[in-house]
Amino acid sequence: MSGNVLSGLAVVVLAGLLNGSFAAPMKRITGWRWENSWLIFALSGLVVFPWIINFATVPNVPNIYAGASASTLLKVVLFGLLWGVGATLFGLGISRVGMALGFALILGITASFGSLFPLAILHSEQLGTKRGLALIAGTIVMIVGLVFLALAGRTRERDLGTADGVRSGFTVGLVICIFSGIFSSMLNFSFVFGDELRLRALQAGASSAMAANPVWALTVTGGFVANFIYCVYLLNKNRTWSAFHEGNAFANWPLGLSMGLLWFGGTVVYGIGATVLGALGGIVGWPIFMTIDIIAALFWGAVTGEWSGASRRALAYNWIGVGILLVAIAVISAGNAT
Repeated sequence: MSGNVLSGLAVVVLAGLLNGSFAAPMKRITGWRWENSWLIFALSGLVVFPWIINFATVPNVPNIYAGASASTLLKVVLFGLLWGVGATLFGLGISRVGMALGFALILGITASFGSLFPLAILHSEQLGTKRGLALIAGTIVMIVGLVFLALAGRTRERDLGTADGVRSGFTVGLVICIFSGIFSSMLNFSFVFGDELRLRALQAGASSAMAANPVWALTVTGGFVANFIYCVYLLNKNRTWSAFHEGNAFANWPLGLSMGLLWFGGTVVYGIGATVLGALGGIVGWPIFMTIDIIAALFWGAVTGEWSGASRRALAYNWIGVGILLVAIAVISAGNAT
């Protein structure tokens, strides 16, 4: 395996650790409802930080967008909007089917759609190669690991007496999760199909590590729209606007901002790693990024006591799932070796 591949994989792993940790500060926020925390995260992580980093690291940003084709700009914005819908549906699906099953199902679909579809559309000739077959096999292995993690979560819920057995609206929730997974994969679609912006950034003098920032800034700003609409709806419905300046607001604001910094920081680092991996970086790196994201989230869940009181069976399912995810990473990485 070449040095570039190893470096690229290491950077993608770091990106997953950052991205999977973004929700950890939310556990320390007190006195706010979900919509308060999420709106601060969305404003900072999807609007403020992306554009600050974009203008700070890429020369002549307005000219890059002005010179890009209308079709590329439309694809990036459209995929960003759809990703934003997926992020909103994520919360709705979790409330219906439970966090364990919903989280595993959504990210499993996101990982597979986000890597296999761009491969089939843009590099169909690679499907039968070592890289293509390894990606397909690794994605299948990853989904098996996600099934074990879902079993772990549901078993834990039963152990702690938080599961209802059959949740109300489960079928509807399952459909919501499926659509959330499909829409959430559009974040990677923007990166893959918005490559013209990255190339124009390189021509303008941006470093290869930062050339993807014009893609990310435009994409996540499009995704902000759906998140903003849903948060405002909840703020009006629950009358929680005043929480932004009352009670623990002084301590909560930095925590919400750190969520945005961790999330978008992880996204930028993923773009760097995918670039280092080469032509198929956005396709090969995506399932690894999502897998490490899940493992990081599981780690923080354990640190904050989410698994205290769980049975041996639940813990066994959990560690088996993590082990299978690591095998999936090894399979995909081996296939990308040159």
